[in-house]
Amino acid sequence: MSELTRRQAVKLGIGSLAAISAPRVEAAKPAARPFLTPADDFEDVSRGNPKPHTLTGEALVRAKLTPETWRLEIRTDETTNAIVTQKAQIERAVTLDYAQLLALGKKHRVMFLKAMQCLNIAQPLGQGLWEGVPLRDVLRLCGAMSNVRRVYFWGFHNDDPKQRFQSSLSYTEVMETPPGELPVFVAYRLNGAPLTLERGGPVRMVVPWAHGFKSIKWLQQIRLTNDYQTNDTYAEKNNDPDSHLKTAAYLDDVTPGDPALVSGLVISGWSGLSHVEYWLRPAGPELADDDPAWAQAEWKRCALAAPPDWSAVLPSGVRSQDVLGFDKASGKPLSWPLRYSMVGFSAELRGLKPGKYEVRARAVDLNGFAQPEPRSIQKSGKNGIQVRRFEVA
Repeated sequence: MSELTRRQAVKLGIGSLAAISAPRVEAAKPAARPFLTPADDFEDVSRGNPKPHTLTGEALVRAKLTPETWRLEIRTDETTNAIVTQKAQIERAVTLDYAQLLALGKKHRVMFLKAMQCLNIAQPLGQGLWEGVPLRDVLRLCGAMSNVRRVYFWGFHNDDPKQRFQSSLSYTEVMETPPGELPVFVAYRLNGAPLTLERGGPVRMVVPWAHGFKSIKWLQQIRLTNDYQTNDTYAEKNNDPDSHLKTAAYLDDVTPGDPALVSGLVISGWSGLSHVEYWLRPAGPELADDDPAWAQAEWKRCALAAPPDWSAVLPSGVRSQDVLGFDKASGKPLSWPLRYSMVGFSAELRGLKPGKYEVRARAVDLNGFAQPEPRSIQKSGKNGIQVRRFEVA
């Protein structure tokens, strides 16, 4: 696998508007894959020793990881120092149980399609219909607040402080959602069913725009603080603690034949998706950063998968009109693909002569930036250009 680095992009002048060849490609027929990833089929990147989703029986009860025993404690962090001189204050501390959360959902429920991806893995983990209550509506149970600048949260990790994995958001990100944007929410269902333990149940946080480390599993603790600094566990490993999902294409292995089939998945990130394009060339050595071939590459458009029949895709009883990002009258998506979701792409390569080939694919966002730009630093999300090699007999 080869990845185009920032140094390559800057040298070759493709950091902004992508130079492309734009003839349309006949829609190919990639292997069928479900639009919604079944809960058991997500790639798992859980932490913990033991991993919380492996607990059973009485251990689950003690961990409060059953619907009957689950609790969410919301408190203030009253830490002060030379800079943070005033304590965060709330009218009341809150302990919420599962039944109370579901009751909140009857009034404030939100649903949204979101792809999950680990910041450090160059492949989506899966995509689901997530359902829950906006975090702001949960926090309003605490009454009046003052001196709150940040919210941080963590889940169950074996009651071992050394295993704690936490993330944080600003007060503004939590409490205000501009029209057309998506709220942070406390999730209790995936694809119409209660969240399984492996997917972070009974309850997890979901941050629509972020990589997975923000969407804390096995959620049990929330703290409101006047400390303005991020305190995410992921920041300790040189990761960007505020990274948003990137618009990026991820390649499958090429299906050889006549035609050969190029396919993959593309995530529509923070800046949306214009299109996906591919570059086919005879196979050769790894391309150096300054290889002239990058500047001479002829990129051609791939076909994107069309919106599916939502009545067949969504869980029983769920209308597309009720999902954020869809028109409430027509039930059609307001944009395609939906931001922070993923769809398939494909292209058919016809008439190839016998030989060895390599193909690359990249996404172009709505600002005209071609992958891996505009955020090419890989510690803000793995989005290097991928390559697949194949042979035509």
